[in-house]
Amino acid sequence: MEFSIKNMPSEHDACLVLGVFEPRALAPAWQAHPDTRRYVAGVLDSGDMDGKAGSSLMLRGVPAFGGERLLLVGLGKEEEFGDKAYLAAIRAAVEALRASGATDATLALTRIPVEKRSPAWRVRQAAMAACETLYRFDRFKSEKDGERPLKSLAFESEDAGAAAQALAQGLAIGEGVALARDLGNLPANVCTPEHLAQAARRIAQEHALECAILDQADMEALGMNALLSVARGSRQSPQFIVLHYRAGEAADQPVVLIGKGVTFDSGGISLKPGEGMDEMKFDMCGAAGALGTLAAAAKMRLPLNLAVLAPCVENLPGGAASRPGDVVASLSGRSIEILNTDAEGRLILCDALTYAERFEPAAVIDIATLTGACVVALGHVASGLFANDDGLADALLGAGEASFDRAWRMPLWDDYREQLKSRFADLANVGGRPAGSVTAACFLSRFAEKFPWAHLDIAGTAWKTGTDKGATGRPVPLLTHFLLARAGKLS
Repeated sequence: MEFSIKNMPSEHDACLVLGVFEPRALAPAWQAHPDTRRYVAGVLDSGDMDGKAGSSLMLRGVPAFGGERLLLVGLGKEEEFGDKAYLAAIRAAVEALRASGATDATLALTRIPVEKRSPAWRVRQAAMAACETLYRFDRFKSEKDGERPLKSLAFESEDAGAAAQALAQGLAIGEGVALARDLGNLPANVCTPEHLAQAARRIAQEHALECAILDQADMEALGMNALLSVARGSRQSPQFIVLHYRAGEAADQPVVLIGKGVTFDSGGISLKPGEGMDEMKFDMCGAAGALGTLAAAAKMRLPLNLAVLAPCVENLPGGAASRPGDVVASLSGRSIEILNTDAEGRLILCDALTYAERFEPAAVIDIATLTGACVVALGHVASGLFANDDGLADALLGAGEASFDRAWRMPLWDDYREQLKSRFADLANVGGRPAGSVTAACFLSRFAEKFPWAHLDIAGTAWKTGTDKGATGRPVPLLTHFLLARAGKLS
């Protein structure tokens, strides 16, 4: 698939995509196509299309248009047109193109103004949305999805220079999202901790990065007993991924991303209900998102230093598994009473947070499908954001708005720490049902006191269920926009 930028309108595109507002109002981008505009105005007056969001109409043999096809895409009501409607129109256009048999197309939708958004934003988001729409995962199907007729897609823009850079960024982010989705969609019998380690090695080789994989013996020598307690019930050996991308100044402190990599979570001895347990293969989407973000940053050659840590384990109720009531010593030296073995993500992340101290990081962000409580609180729209640093939190929230991969800040007050008190250890790994996502974040915060830190709970956003079941690749867009802004490359 080839993508490009057009700064000059053309009446000779193989397929031109233009927008229509409800009810039957031509979008501003039509001004660049006057001859076609007059004909289509007549089509709309006849009632063939009213411009409802998500609708489309393919026209062939349009007078005064030298191309083969003209695709009209509904934009909804003009007064309600914003980020969400714009992205929905791009997705509807790409899906219609894919189904039409068109081989080459130009989207004039990227000329349509979106309030408070630049031409570069429109192109970057269009590229990301196109990649998302074209994504398919059919690795294990005997009948594949088939070859896509659509071979090239151009975006019209009035600012060709900024648009070209934005296109490159959008495609790099799209690749990072696809990588995260591919890893997340793999079944747990394929995507083991070792498989994630191999994926990290491939990324390192492709982008000339430093890569180290700590095995069980390495972690035992370090004293990562909280992490290792989760892996005991499985035959799959735990892996701890360490990747370094160094493109900033040598003295610049790195941003560290920590991704939760539980390749399958049965709950351990605190066994989960059987219904929906197949979706626990997605419990490694934090690690997948961190790897996808790193790959995108390397592809964009962002001038900064970045490290990715991914503790990877499988949580099963084997004979050596941890029991409720067990006490383990973490890498930090704090003892933890394991009251619930299904609260395993925080046990592997706390040791990773302590390990991150050695890099003297500028900021640490952990990404985890951590709590069902976050799904109850925020649903499947926003990721939960917790932070001990207001500047870092604001930067992540801004990146979420810029990428339309939004997060919502949750409290991290000391009051909630009371729920984590233990009679037998320094702290318990759960604090009861009330405010479960908050107490989980409070647990992690005890291991993140030496650096600016943020926690993204993506339990509600990392994958979709039902007929659209599959990994989403979130929060790769949010994190990459955060890094773009930090590197001064976001326009």
